[in-house]
Amino acid sequence: MKKQIMLSGIQPTGNLHVGNYLGALKHWVELQNSGKYDCYFFIADLHSLTSDMKADDRREQITRTAAEILAAGIDPEKSTLFVQSHVPAHTELAWIFNCVTPVAELERMTQFKDKSVSQEKNINAGLLTYPALMAADILLYKPEAVPVGDDQIQHLELTRDIAKKFNKRYGEFFAEPKALLTKTPRIKSLLEPTIKMSKSKGLGHVIELADEPAVIEKKLKKAVTATEGGEGSPGVENLLLLLQHFGSESSHQAFVAAEKDGSIRYGDLKKAVGDAISTHFASFRTRRKELLDNHNEIADILIDGAHRASEVANKTMEEVRKLVGIR
Repeated sequence: MKKQIMLSGIQPTGNLHVGNYLGALKHWVELQNSGKYDCYFFIADLHSLTSDMKADDRREQITRTAAEILAAGIDPEKSTLFVQSHVPAHTELAWIFNCVTPVAELERMTQFKDKSVSQEKNINAGLLTYPALMAADILLYKPEAVPVGDDQIQHLELTRDIAKKFNKRYGEFFAEPKALLTKTPRIKSLLEPTIKMSKSKGLGHVIELADEPAVIEKKLKKAVTATEGGEGSPGVENLLLLLQHFGSESSHQAFVAAEKDGSIRYGDLKKAVGDAISTHFASFRTRRKELLDNHNEIADILIDGAHRASEVANKTMEEVRKLVGIR
């Protein structure tokens, strides 16, 4: 029985943190190990060009991101892992999609509006046309479904619209991929628990997967909780959510009960969260170090992945070129 094609990517904009893990990586590994899918996972280095990252930092981060994806459980024997820019078909198809996508639709995208505010000194054309490249990333491999959280549905809807516009102009070719909605835990910043955990806010806001136990403990000591016992503190809810995913059920339930009756001790909660996360990612830290000490292993995996991805992407592009009249 033919497996369904599954595709997803992640930007190399910083070391991966627990929000990235629960929101994407953990689900990737589950999809891969289910045996139901032919999985393609990529490092979206071309998308990262829309930010202000320096070239040397980007180069280094691509390697680190690959090491962390592998250390988290992506198996190159089961999945295809590659770097986006290593498959030139992504940019070629993105340009073709640019030429069928109305500017007005791109200007309505929430991400473009948000990025225009957060990096107001660098509102480049790539921010605007980002969704066309994302559509190319997806449609090149003709996946039946794409794993997305609620915040990514708008992009997938535009991808479906771009597929329709292409088909209407050049003939039926691209199927419209469906959303495979993932239950993404709303992990919040340690220091500002009303906003999403994000590397862009600073290292104190996130717990990275590679953080050593002492670093995790130090960060959690500064995590916002509440001034007194009782329910309703976003900071406490965030810590309880982390404990739910990384600790034991009994520990989580005990702290939930303590929060409800007002007897919760935040120092104890922070220690329990820190111990749980440190233990959960112990093998990850070991494997990550092994990979980063052997760049050749990472390079071999990414080169092989690019070759495998290119076989599929190039086949798609051969047909697309014929359809649009450049072959």
